Amino acid sequence: MDKKTAIFQLIPEQGVLPLYFHKDPEVSIAVLKALHAAGIRAVEYTNRGEAALKNFKEMRRFCDAELKDFYLGIGTIKSEAAARTFIDAGADFIVCPGLVEGVVKAADEADMLWVPGCMTPSEIIAAEELGAKMIKLFPGNLLGPSFVSAIKPLFPNLLFMPTGGVDVSESNLSGWFKAGVCAVGMGSKLISKPLLEQGAYGEITDLTVKTLQIIQSIQKT
Repeated sequence: MDKKTAIFQLIPEQGVLPLYFHKDPEVSIAVLKALHAAGIRAVEYTNRGEAALKNFKEMRRFCDAELKDFYLGIGTIKSEAAARTFIDAGADFIVCPGLVEGVVKAADEADMLWVPGCMTPSEIIAAEELGAKMIKLFPGNLLGPSFVSAIKPLFPNLLFMPTGGVDVSESNLSGWFKAGVCAVGMGSKLISKPLLEQGAYGEITDLTVKTLQIIQSIQKT
């Protein structure tokens, strides 16, 4: 199985795609370790600060040395140039907040999974025509599970992953999965600022384990 297919299958199996950025490379790597300890095998590091590229390269080296079963993706990619920069830095997959044709071109040339952010049926149609297989519904808090229920019959060949508006409660997660999402993107609700400030990596692991257990329970029903 090639890497692109493996990641495409892993994200729904995992049920959650953690996403985060931190300006400190040591903290960024410590979060990777905490998520890996919980059973996570794919993460989206977001391109949201000046240190993102430098940190990503250090995280890539760490994964290659210590976490060989781990897929390190890059998120918040808004241009072809940024996509190519992070592909060169060793990104395993790309997530965008919108649909950017230049990113699609760069990812396709690298035979890499790309996940565009969409908010309307027109955007989803455009993404599907460009070859998207998984759609990031963003911002999820504005769309809600009812949006997923409404559009899913129109796009039987696409997988949907909301980001934003997802928290670790069973009621919230159940609403999304029962509406038909394949996974959820989770940032600050899973990797919160207070936990990062305290260096409470064990708590990040515990919360992630709990979230995975809730999702697995929902997926079985």
